[in-house]
Order: sequence, then structure tokens, then C-alpha cells
Amino acid sequence: MTLTLMDLGWSASFEQARAEHPDTLTPYRLTEIHRAQMIALGEDGVVTLTTPKFSAGELAVGDWVLADPEFRIQHILDRRSLLQRRGAGTDAHVQLIAANVDTLFIVTSCNDDFNIARLERFLALAHEAGCYPVLVLTKADLCDDPREYERVAQVLDPMLTILTVNACDPESAAEVAAWCKAPQTAAFIGSSGVGKTTLTNALTGGDAATGAIREDDARGRHVTTARSMRPMLQGGWIIDMPGMRALRLIDTREGIDNVFDDLAELEAQCRFTDCAHETEPGCAVQAAIAAGDLDLERLDRWLKLRKGEKKNSETVAQSRSREKKFSKMVKGVTKGAKHRKGR
Repeated sequence: MTLTLMDLGWSASFEQARAEHPDTLTPYRLTEIHRAQMIALGEDGVVTLTTPKFSAGELAVGDWVLADPEFRIQHILDRRSLLQRRGAGTDAHVQLIAANVDTLFIVTSCNDDFNIARLERFLALAHEAGCYPVLVLTKADLCDDPREYERVAQVLDPMLTILTVNACDPESAAEVAAWCKAPQTAAFIGSSGVGKTTLTNALTGGDAATGAIREDDARGRHVTTARSMRPMLQGGWIIDMPGMRALRLIDTREGIDNVFDDLAELEAQCRFTDCAHETEPGCAVQAAIAAGDLDLERLDRWLKLRKGEKKNSETVAQSRSREKKFSKMVKGVTKGAKHRKGR
């Protein structure tokens, strides 16, 4: 099958950015990322690209890049959207999740996997990235009353699109596919075992392995081990990702306040701009709590999310600063050594 750039999600903004670079460079869209090479799609089909100018951590599945005739990536085009988080472990670095995603399907099951605090994190991520969020509630066929899960989730945002599905049902897959028209790109995000791979198989006609979940805590094991972008049967693209329970947000203050817009509006009415919403006089947030207009648990989740995001963002910023200073020092030492050698 021959694909055009438009089929791959190319747009006027990418064409404009491309015009700023030599016409000897060819655009490709990354579908898989490996340590030493990238798999990409272009008008000439599937290609393997190398990255002499970039590390694998600087690239994301869904990125548009420009490569030279030797298939070396020379430029990364500005992203329309970018999903990212602070990487796992103690190492303070940014992990790019996916790029140029139009619709983010936030997938959770109608069982013990359903967690409001985690859903708020995913929604904040979507809003900050610039993706349209759609909540997909799976395993509805195994639940006594899936409408209760819908009701609880809808409280997060009265305008939030919620799909309650059976991932194994073709009609449910069609309902999900309707929210990502060709040539748009969607991505699934959620815990392991909630049905992301099953839905991906239904949308793409694939047969990737799926895993069972443990009955005691409704958690699944990781079956999808790497991100990949695949074509959907009706057109468009889907990025399937490994299960993600831990999401350490970075640089998502606006996204968080978008999810908690009622609290952000109250905060603007506080007497002090640095109000911590605890015991300060003139705190509009505490006044709403006292009046019974605000749920205390919701306030706690908001403050916790903000605190964690601030810490993660500051830690990553400090790490970047240290790396820049170290790099500058190494360049200085190398330059000095070359100068002495040339005498």
C-alpha cells in the first residue's frame, strides 16, 4: 500500500516547517524507537533511520523528522502535541511518551483498577499536551452496574467523553474508532490488563498477545513492551503503549488547573496570591469547604498533584542545569587541551 504524507498525518504546519530546511531532506514519521535506530514511514514506505545528531530519548513515536539521503535524521519538526513524564526511578530525566497525538484514549476497567486520582493525572497530561481526552471504561460486561463508574467519572468533567465498552466486542471497537478519524492519530494510555492491546488488535486487525489480570487486585502484567504506531482499519493511526500506573507529571501546571478548574477559579479569589489554602485569612477555597460547596478529598488531590508536579519539574530542571554545566566544563577542558597541544 502506497501512503502519502497526508495519509500519515501531515499538515500545513509541518509543510511550513519543512520549507525552512533544504529540499534534499525527506520527511518521515517515526513508528518505533530503538536505541541505535528508528523505524519510520514515508512516501517510499518503511525505512530505518539513524540518529547521529540526537539521542533516542530526544525522539518520540509519532514524531515527524527530516532525514538526509543516507537516512540520517537531521531535524525534528515542531510537535503539535507532546505527551511526556518524569522518567521512572531516581534518575531525573524527561521521558517522551508520544508526539503529535490528536486523541488520547484513557483506558481503565470497571473494577479495582478504576482510580479517580490516576484518571485526574491522565486528564492533566492530555490537557497540557493538547490532546482531546476520551475516557474508555472497559470490562463493562463483567460489571454489575457500569453506569456507576460512568457517574463517578463524569463528575471529573461534565463535558468529558466517556465510552463504556467490552474490548472484545466489534461494535465497541467501532465506537472507539469513531473518535479518531483518518488521518488523525490516537494513543491508548492506562494500566496493564485493562484491554488496551485487545482494543488495538480490534482497531488494527492485529493479533498482538494479551495478558490476563490477577483477580486479587485487578492488575495485569505488561504485555506491550514498547510503543509503536500502527495503522487502523478505517484509516488513522493508533499508538499502543505499555501499561502505566505511575505517572510523574512535569511542566503540567496548566493541565492540572484545567482538570481542577473550579479550584483554580476559587484560588483567584483568595486574599493572598501565595495562599496555601490551609489557615490563611480570606481563603476562598477554605470558605467553599466551610460552606459545603467543595469536597475536601478533591482539594487534597489537587494540592497533592500540584506539589508532586512542582517537585518533579524542579528536580528535572536542576538535573538539566547540572548536565549543561558539566558539558560546558568538559568542552572547556577539551578546548584547553587542544590549545596546549597546538603550541
